Amino acid sequence: MDYTIQLEKIQQAVGILQEKNIDAWLTFVRETEHNADPALPLICPVNVTWHTALLITKSGYKVAIAGRYEIVNFERMGCWDECIKYDQSIQPALLEVLDRLAPQQIAVNYSESDTAADGLSHGMYLTLQRYLAGKPYQIISAEGILNSLRGRKTPAEIARIRAAVALTDDIIGRITKYLKPGLSELEIANYVHGEYAKEGVIPSWDTAYCPTVTVGPDSPQGHVSPSAEYVTAPRNTVRIDQGVVLNDYISDIQRVWYLQPAGETSIPQPVQHAFDAVRGAIMAAWDVLKPGVQGAVVDDAARNFIVTAGYPEYQHAVGHHIGRTVHDGSTLLGPRWERYGQTPFGIVEAGNCFTLELGVHVPGYGLVSLEEDVLVTENGNEWLGKPQTEIIVVKV
Repeated sequence: MDYTIQLEKIQQAVGILQEKNIDAWLTFVRETEHNADPALPLICPVNVTWHTALLITKSGYKVAIAGRYEIVNFERMGCWDECIKYDQSIQPALLEVLDRLAPQQIAVNYSESDTAADGLSHGMYLTLQRYLAGKPYQIISAEGILNSLRGRKTPAEIARIRAAVALTDDIIGRITKYLKPGLSELEIANYVHGEYAKEGVIPSWDTAYCPTVTVGPDSPQGHVSPSAEYVTAPRNTVRIDQGVVLNDYISDIQRVWYLQPAGETSIPQPVQHAFDAVRGAIMAAWDVLKPGVQGAVVDDAARNFIVTAGYPEYQHAVGHHIGRTVHDGSTLLGPRWERYGQTPFGIVEAGNCFTLELGVHVPGYGLVSLEEDVLVTENGNEWLGKPQTEIIVVKV
């Protein structure tokens, strides 16, 4: 089994604890096939059944406590300073370790704002409270730890995201050759699923609407399943939002095509203007996106650009993290809306991989929408794939 990612992330976690001056981080889980903690795959390559406690400390000391029949999985990783097995209850072993290491603060995985940092179930929280009753430990949220741990992609993580994006770019080229009038959204989606199957990959999100296909002016927008009702025709736009899971990491890309009828030599002005505005808004966000900037400030740049260009304000964030999941938690490049909690107030960091995305509807033609995947570095941003700089024309 390849432990590259987990070894990188565990070492990274120690540095983050030191940076944030937090004594210890505890991931406390059970039956993760039923109720998975999003943090677990970062530090453990397998699911667990019995109560399991993974403790990483600011000093760099690391302890795995797991059931008798699963402890070997942690021993094989070669990075835990102690691997402790138990049979009847994890409580004695957990208390012995905590009493010996005596952390003042223990960060656990709960958060009101960040779903990717909210893996500790209520039942497990109650169990932990019961175990620690009368003990002096201060329990705090691990949200700040996980925001940085998920957000700061390691070299191995970035390489895997690049590979997923490269494969998606290749499939986009295949779609261009396939498109023609008379295809339903459902037929296009089925074709894309066939290409995924050829490559041995799965969609980045629910199969029912990955890819999301929007054909012509009447197709509904959003996270909507492709329909047999909407069929490609000349002078339509076709927008496809898709991504693949490759080696546990994902891509998330939107592209737009224009079906150009015979005799037409240019893209209609309303469609071109929309594309230029969408592309311009993405570039406005790109120009602001850098380490130390608040997520909402990046969204402000794109939002102001698209409104100034004469289009309605989009009703979502301009960007989100990608990584092991398509919405990978941590800082959101989004507006300061209540539904997003504190995530738009997070700070962009080097190593973050974001989408930049938005679209506008063009009456009579359809949706013009783009989504690019980007890596933030200390020295400037990098596209993770080939950005779309012009409308893809399919002559029909």
